[in-house]
Amino acid sequence: MENKTFRKLYQKAAGTMIREQLIAEGDAVAIGLSGGQDSFLLLDILAERKKHLPFPIRLCAIHVHLKEIGYEYNVPAMEKYCASLDIPFYCIEESVDLSINKEKTTCFICSWTRRKKLFETTHQLGYNKLALGHHADDAIETLLMNMIYHGSISSLPYRLKMFGGRLILIRPLLDLSKKQISSYSPACHPRPVRECPMTHNTRREQIKKLLEQMERLGPQTRKNLFRSMNNIFPEYLPHGWNTCIHVPSPEEKTQHENDFLRET
Repeated sequence: MENKTFRKLYQKAAGTMIREQLIAEGDAVAIGLSGGQDSFLLLDILAERKKHLPFPIRLCAIHVHLKEIGYEYNVPAMEKYCASLDIPFYCIEESVDLSINKEKTTCFICSWTRRKKLFETTHQLGYNKLALGHHADDAIETLLMNMIYHGSISSLPYRLKMFGGRLILIRPLLDLSKKQISSYSPACHPRPVRECPMTHNTRREQIKKLLEQMERLGPQTRKNLFRSMNNIFPEYLPHGWNTCIHVPSPEEKTQHENDFLRET
């Protein structure tokens, strides 16, 4: 992990963690290890970060496998890799009945179930934070998805308190682009046995294609879309601050938590 590419990515993510105060003394951080490239980079970065912190933290990795979906990862190899980093690994197998709610897509049910099990397992293991491998491109895509499909301006925050603060989501990779992350792919990372068959048939994939078209208008499209979320001029919105900032009610917060994984 001492190559130049990793050091550059680590320094960027470490800066994000410091600036956004994502890690504190005594934290127990569970890492959502999907098995993809993003999640393995997150694992490596947090393992490295732990070595340099002036206080102790606990780490573990959680992988959720849904039997009926059709994708498969090399779980023994994942466990072995986590052991090499001295990080406890937990694989949670779950069955899901795709016929229960025919109004929801397979991707929605899969995502919602996996995230729910991540939350539950993190809490059951006594960890107070859950680290996810979302990056800048994920945030941009989510922004556009929520604008187009839900009529709201919202995306992926660096940190988010869930369930009254009992669980805090953190996203240390949010300042990194997919392109930057793709530059780091060491041979020691386990590879998927079988990719998800639904990968290319989702709303998020449609948004990715839209972004590619938008980039033809300007090479800074992705960078500027990400910057726009911290560069809001409310006086130039139809109703200014009156409707720009929405304070959710307790009922809305509960609904948001239940609906946390909108359709992907």
